[in-house]
Amino acid sequence: MRSHTVAYIGKRKAIMDFPQEFIRFVKNASRVVALTGAGVSQESGLRTFRDAQDGLWTKYKPEDLASPESFARDPKLVWDWYAWRREAVKGVRPNPGHYALVEMEKQIPEFTLITQNVDGLHRFAGSRNIYELHGNIQKVRCSECGTYAETWGDDTESVPVCQSCGGLLRPDVVWFGESLPRAELEAAVTASRACQVFMSIGTSGVVQPAASLAHAARNNGSVVVEINAEPTPLTPKVDFAFHGRSGEILPELVEAVWGN
Repeated sequence: MRSHTVAYIGKRKAIMDFPQEFIRFVKNASRVVALTGAGVSQESGLRTFRDAQDGLWTKYKPEDLASPESFARDPKLVWDWYAWRREAVKGVRPNPGHYALVEMEKQIPEFTLITQNVDGLHRFAGSRNIYELHGNIQKVRCSECGTYAETWGDDTESVPVCQSCGGLLRPDVVWFGESLPRAELEAAVTASRACQVFMSIGTSGVVQPAASLAHAARNNGSVVVEINAEPTPLTPKVDFAFHGRSGEILPELVEAVWGN
């Protein structure tokens, strides 16, 4: 039976509300993993994947525009939707939660950031040791040979093609029916099993296989922490749960642990 107290903190609580036991765990840990989900990006103003679309896109379900079958059926429609989403990402900036994770990486010898988000905001903020399980919407690769394209034409009438083989370019994201990048997933699992503290941040904790990472960490003796706006199915199984905005809680945590 694990004896650590599950603590809750509201978004307006002060730094002193962090249990001293929790602060000691983080401060003494040399191997920490943070898993982030849509809630972190949402605090920067980005809509979640399943949020209602704007304008032209209101008549489409996001799920119907994010599969190999959709791309094969109407590649221009799918390309245009992701081009619209890329533009939406350009209009936002990382929030204080993103930057707090960057600071944690500077303070902790082995800090691994695993994200389910495809917006690239963690990289923009300055995170370095990061695994993007679902890809990155800012990157584009060939749908045939897999070659990455650094640039592509601005012709809005057709889908850009690969300079190597002539195949259609597609966003470098994981679509429904596709497997996560094997190397990224294996590295994420390895880091989760080896960490001393595992933080689940801004994620429901139910989307597999990312949801299994917290359990892998817990089964190997890690202290598991949840930081999320609301309780999730993972909440009863963690050691510490802090409910509120990650963009407020994470900077306060950094200050509480390393500010003195």
